[in-house]
Amino acid sequence: MQEALLLFFQKLSSPVLDTVVQVLTFFGEETVFILFIAALLWCFSKQKGFAIYSSLFSALIGMSVLKALIKYPRPFQVLGDIEGKRLSTATGYSFPSGHSTGAAAFYSSVSLIYKKRWLSIVSALLIALVGLSRIYLGVHWPLDVFGGLALGIGVSFALSSFFFHLYEQKEKLRSFCFAVGIGSTIVAVGLTLLLILEKADPLGFSDPMKLFALAGGGYLGFAWEQKHINYVTEANLAVKLLRLVFGLAILFFIQSLKSILGAHLAITLIRYYLIGLWVTFLYPLIGSKIPVGNNHYFFDC
Repeated sequence: MQEALLLFFQKLSSPVLDTVVQVLTFFGEETVFILFIAALLWCFSKQKGFAIYSSLFSALIGMSVLKALIKYPRPFQVLGDIEGKRLSTATGYSFPSGHSTGAAAFYSSVSLIYKKRWLSIVSALLIALVGLSRIYLGVHWPLDVFGGLALGIGVSFALSSFFFHLYEQKEKLRSFCFAVGIGSTIVAVGLTLLLILEKADPLGFSDPMKLFALAGGGYLGFAWEQKHINYVTEANLAVKLLRLVFGLAILFFIQSLKSILGAHLAITLIRYYLIGLWVTFLYPLIGSKIPVGNNHYFFDC
């Protein structure tokens, strides 16, 4: 059944459809999630950004643990008739689908937090299309996609409200963020060392290392921001646009370190850690010192 469905999509393949599907699958990738959450945290709502960030992280950690334990091969690695496409996004093992898990967790948590009917409809479409795109591209079995969708949606429904209300409890929030940030940092560094020493399976543990590095920097940043800055997102449209342009430019620069410094594991660890720390703490800290008008700054405190 799974093979028949994969072959069906393979027969539909065409250059035009390939391009369309690769655009669709992009909506399940880390770049979209990071940019959206950064914009939300900087310009709209720290509370909602924190809840979506945390729901997404929880689902992706669960996904990466399952991948490392199950170690299921991808369809293009097993079936000779299946051509895998966009293989740069097909890292790690197959079950469950990381794109499907991420899209399901991200877009369902956005819907649950915002409670807008039109947004729920768009989110449902994107979740379905990202899942179908992974089957069409031959990089996931249908069961991988269904498993990822169930995991992502399940985690969001179970945890998004908890994270949203946790943000209102400042002492508990700081303790939680410090604990998760320090724990994630330790795990990220440990996995990096094991991978460098070739004591851990790179297919199973490279992606979890990146996730824990991103969470280490991100959660410690949340805790430090609450304690030392506590900026407000309110500002006029011009200031919000300035925040976005400058902040995203630095994010792209951090991402570009891969091409500048190489893809060594230690560089990857630092790069993902910096992304998390920049979005949640470093940028608001720097921005709170940059004036943009009479007694106003990039980030007012």
